[in-house]
Amino acid sequence: MEPRDVKTIDDAKTIINDRGLTHVKVGLFDNDGVMRGKYMSKSKFFSSLEHGFAFCDVVLGWDVKDQLYDNTQYTGWHTGYPDAPVRIIPGSCRDVLDEDGMLLFIAEFAGKAESICPRATLRKVIDKANAMGFDAMAALEYEFFLFNETPHSAREKGFRNLETVTPDWFGYSMIRNSTYSDLYKSILAMAETMDFPIEGIHSETGPGVIEAAIAVDHAEAAGDKAALFKTYMKVLAQKQNLLATFMAKWSNDYPGQSGHIHLSLMNKDGSAAFFDSSQPHTMSQIQRHFLAGQQRLMPELLCMIAPSVNSYSRIIPGFWAPTDATWGIENRTTALRVISGSAKSQRIEYRIGAADANPYLALAAALGSGLYGIAKEWEPYDAVTGNAYEQPHPEELELPRTLWDATQRFKTSQAARELFGDAFVEHFAASREWEDREFRKHVTDWELNRYFEII
Repeated sequence: MEPRDVKTIDDAKTIINDRGLTHVKVGLFDNDGVMRGKYMSKSKFFSSLEHGFAFCDVVLGWDVKDQLYDNTQYTGWHTGYPDAPVRIIPGSCRDVLDEDGMLLFIAEFAGKAESICPRATLRKVIDKANAMGFDAMAALEYEFFLFNETPHSAREKGFRNLETVTPDWFGYSMIRNSTYSDLYKSILAMAETMDFPIEGIHSETGPGVIEAAIAVDHAEAAGDKAALFKTYMKVLAQKQNLLATFMAKWSNDYPGQSGHIHLSLMNKDGSAAFFDSSQPHTMSQIQRHFLAGQQRLMPELLCMIAPSVNSYSRIIPGFWAPTDATWGIENRTTALRVISGSAKSQRIEYRIGAADANPYLALAAALGSGLYGIAKEWEPYDAVTGNAYEQPHPEELELPRTLWDATQRFKTSQAARELFGDAFVEHFAASREWEDREFRKHVTDWELNRYFEII
């Protein structure tokens, strides 16, 4: 039996017995999409397959630096950080990069914690799509920079003067991907081994930057694949004495790093819900409503797509990240790019997505907002032709400029509460307010340079 043939609890037990494993790896994803987990003994794992297991709920109550939120209701010092129930997903079984014979399983929070669990939040939206008669298909693509650094050397340098793997601006370079073919081939091999196959990979514009497009799949599987790609791309890099970053923008000198989301809907009979050959740009009425929901709700849900303070350094004119909730046909200056053509290819690219987003939550926002537009039968604003950065747009389509502002819009969004539930909205909003407050505790280099001597 191969790992991706595992579908049931009995299958999971069989493959572990067949491989003679004493332990397996189990991981789940926190608010920021960071994978947390452990090696688990065979006997404990078998019991957990049947009955679940307990995991400290602190992973839902701290930030990326393991600093504890002081403003959340679900967990905190006031609750004593108890264990929360967790279920293992047998069908998530995978081989593990460079760990011969080892298996990895994804888990997710259950019980009360399920209401704020990122993976469960996406599943809630997918269930809504199913109830509406649709099967959601998705693919995510990521830009990331690679450095000739290690976690130690980057910190020793204070994250300054870091050496990128390659120099200069050289997108789609055949020289780069040929010179570094061993690196590219190792990424492709990892993606095949761990079942997040890459449809295309190339150098992007900027020193040391690569873009990888993960193959399309059903939305839940697409979320898993994106989350695992981000995690294990960092692992692969560090195993090769390199360092990968998925920050939205690590340098003022280069464009930010995107995490674009491609989405389409299929009807239950297998036909393409977005395609209508009789309509302009082959856009069905369903696709128009879906697009309208994404457009109208983007300002309200932005903190799920752009979840860090750094995310908003990317959303500036002229650097391939839109500043308004615009759309256009094959227009890469807009936030939403409609890709028209055949029933197979008709889709929407959610281009505001950043590389630093939690894939489950970014996908939940992009899909959920579209479904909301279908339910409300909304119509999109006029399409943008030409450079969207140079044109005026309706005030209500302007995107928040800071994480704090985006979070305040999110907290008051009725649509967000209908789509994701009050518990999730309150918890995630509190975590973003915490993130913004943590940033405000610090004095930046820009402030020192600007004010230290002169003011």
